[in-house]
Amino acid sequence: MNDTPKTYFIKTFGCQMNVYDSQRMQDTLAAQGYAAADGPDNADLILLNTCHIREKAAEKVYSEVGRLRKLQASRRAAGADMRIAVAGCVAQAEGEEIISRAPAVDLVLGPQSYHRLPSLLARVAAGEKVVETEFPVEDKFAALPAATDRQVRARGATAFLTVQEGCDKFCTFCVVPYTRGAEFSRPAGEIVAEARRLAASGVREITLLGQNVNAYHGEGPDGREWNLARLLRELAGIEGVARLRYTTSHPCDMDDDLIAAHGEMPELMPYLHLPVQSGSDRILAVMNRRHTRDLYLDLVARIRAACPHIALSSDFIVGFPGESDADFAQTMDLVEQVGFAQAFSFKYSARPGTPAATMPDQVPEPLQAERLAALQALLRRQQADFGESLVGRRFVVLFEREGRKPGQLVGRSPYLQPVVVDAPAALMGTLARVEVTAAGPNSLLATLPPGATGDAMARAAQHPALAG
Repeated sequence: MNDTPKTYFIKTFGCQMNVYDSQRMQDTLAAQGYAAADGPDNADLILLNTCHIREKAAEKVYSEVGRLRKLQASRRAAGADMRIAVAGCVAQAEGEEIISRAPAVDLVLGPQSYHRLPSLLARVAAGEKVVETEFPVEDKFAALPAATDRQVRARGATAFLTVQEGCDKFCTFCVVPYTRGAEFSRPAGEIVAEARRLAASGVREITLLGQNVNAYHGEGPDGREWNLARLLRELAGIEGVARLRYTTSHPCDMDDDLIAAHGEMPELMPYLHLPVQSGSDRILAVMNRRHTRDLYLDLVARIRAACPHIALSSDFIVGFPGESDADFAQTMDLVEQVGFAQAFSFKYSARPGTPAATMPDQVPEPLQAERLAALQALLRRQQADFGESLVGRRFVVLFEREGRKPGQLVGRSPYLQPVVVDAPAALMGTLARVEVTAAGPNSLLATLPPGATGDAMARAAQHPALAG
């Protein structure tokens, strides 16, 4: 009798929510007796958790499956087997087409079906090709097994926690409503219970995730609807939770309670990712973003009034259908007015099935590239200026991993930047105040000032408003 457990390997593409989803699928597989493989070569199950946001996402998946098909054939020739599963948003969007184009794939499952993984794999084992892309009525989060203490500790001092999924906004460039479904907010009690388990296993920082996370409106234990600010305040009271973040937000859902929380909660990190996409009202309307340039600028002013030390990040799409030179100039002007600590910017690329894909006046790629280069040059300059403004400052970092050189640890600043420090290994997973000595393009260098290593002291002083 062979008692060797089956093995799995998960490759995750794309967003932070996919990272969380992959971890929950790992928990599900572990509960079924699977063991993690150190790579695809010796895995009985390979699962590709895909993202549809980036350009040519589907083609990249098919290319990956093509490479795995050769490995699958080699294993079968040696008397072993290997199953290939495609999960995530590409799976949801492509469905049966994946099996048709890539017969090596045994299972296709969308983001709403992860809790059904054991039963779906049983059908595969019986010889069936399975495609599961329905939007079930049941709450998948409630059906997924909880991670064990050992699994959580292996993931480190930070964790993602999905609180909201799906989108009702229907931006004309976006596939999320079609791949993740309508907005759904998890019950607050379920989220708090998961956060308590994470904290009890050593997690110090929790990032709440959602496609429109600040649209959260889950039922509270008191039977009333909780907004995101109410949820954050509850999570801040959990012993061991030192830091909270959330992403991604929509400008239309930044309510007064959430803005106030940024000024009142030292646990809520002073970093906000607030996508604007364009600085032109005309393009924002065509994108169906539901906010205007002035609304965004007013939000920024109100947020900074509540928390003057906050750092802002955003998303931009350049070359959207019909974007003129004047429209692009308005985007550049908005960036100049706001001043971003970090931002993500992309050329528009059509997503099949979205309204923008068939719009007239598609902007030629060379012009898109020219505009993107100009925007990214401005954003890089702002990011560099923000990094330089932190030199000489003291604030708290949470050490997450070892650095490239012996004796180095890497933590995250309140503003989400990597911070490299010469520090003892004993500080891994703890908070400490550091003094920034230099700023690089994407990270900071810092030192430990005397008396900086007391974790309780560091937590009490972690808000930049209280730092030197």
